[in-house]
Amino acid sequence: MADYKDYYQILGVSRDADTDAIKRAYRTLAAKHHPDRNPGDAAAEDRFKEINEAYTALSDPEKRRVYDAYGSGGPPPQGSWGPGQAAGGSGGTVWTHVQGGDTADFSDFFRSLFGADFGGFAEGASGARPGAYGRGDPFTQVRSGRVGTARPAGAKGRLDLDLDRAFHGGDVAVSVGGKRVTVSVPKGVRDGATLRLRGQAPDGGDLLLTVRHRPHPDLTVVGDDVRATVRVPDHVAALGGPVTVPTLDGPVQVTVPAGSSSGRVLRLRGQGWPRKGGGRGDQHVELRVTVPDTLDPDRRAAYQRLRDLDADGAKDGAEDGGEDGGEDGGAAASDAAAGRPVSAADA
Repeated sequence: MADYKDYYQILGVSRDADTDAIKRAYRTLAAKHHPDRNPGDAAAEDRFKEINEAYTALSDPEKRRVYDAYGSGGPPPQGSWGPGQAAGGSGGTVWTHVQGGDTADFSDFFRSLFGADFGGFAEGASGARPGAYGRGDPFTQVRSGRVGTARPAGAKGRLDLDLDRAFHGGDVAVSVGGKRVTVSVPKGVRDGATLRLRGQAPDGGDLLLTVRHRPHPDLTVVGDDVRATVRVPDHVAALGGPVTVPTLDGPVQVTVPAGSSSGRVLRLRGQGWPRKGGGRGDQHVELRVTVPDTLDPDRRAAYQRLRDLDADGAKDGAEDGGEDGGEDGGAAASDAAAGRPVSAADA
């Protein structure tokens, strides 16, 4: 078996960590090491792939059970068979393991534990349940029909996509029953959508793929809309000013209205997910006001001055933060990549 990988150590969580703790750890590490934030840094890119691999293994309950039971470098689970083989001898239902091309960057250890080398198995003489052991990634073990049946029954599987690929669409190469197949992913494909590949199942039937969006470190899709949270320095929140906001089209500069507080939500019209009937939803940006972790002498003096002003009693209107708060929704943003104007308003 390939060299063992400690996925818990990679994510920095304990072996009894719950799903939420694993998700939080992944989002923190993925945001830190994402290639978009570390352009040209090969080490960060490798680290990002390793983090994604660990999350893929531990976020799925069945994969995690297999990893916990058999992920210590020992032999694969007893009763695991490769594609096209049935438990308990010949005959019965065949469960074919389908592996996606998106795992090409994952380690040999991952592929040996969850990949085509160790496929699923069917009910046979042993009475084992289909899928009792691990699922392949990004596809589940899928039913390909009865042995000896002339009519193809087709197969079902899962296709995991990064949010960027799901949004922009394009061709994705996957491996189905040892054969390379190109999947044409439509632009804006939604989580839970089903893609049909006619005649591409291992038995010659249709292959039905259920799309799943991988978690994004900064963006969350909710229906037609996209949500993001951005950190805003306290002086920018008080006085107003630009901050960089991640969007599906790339980072944009958004002007934060003066006097903003944590929890305020700005709306970027037409920056959400593609709608089925045309157009796009909106992006909602929640502001999270931050203060410096440490203070140099000048900043400390400035904060002390603010404290003294508050203690002495500020003049009427001083608490408004200076400039008008922009409640009319006139805050503006510009696309950093294409220079296309993007309007921002309170949601």
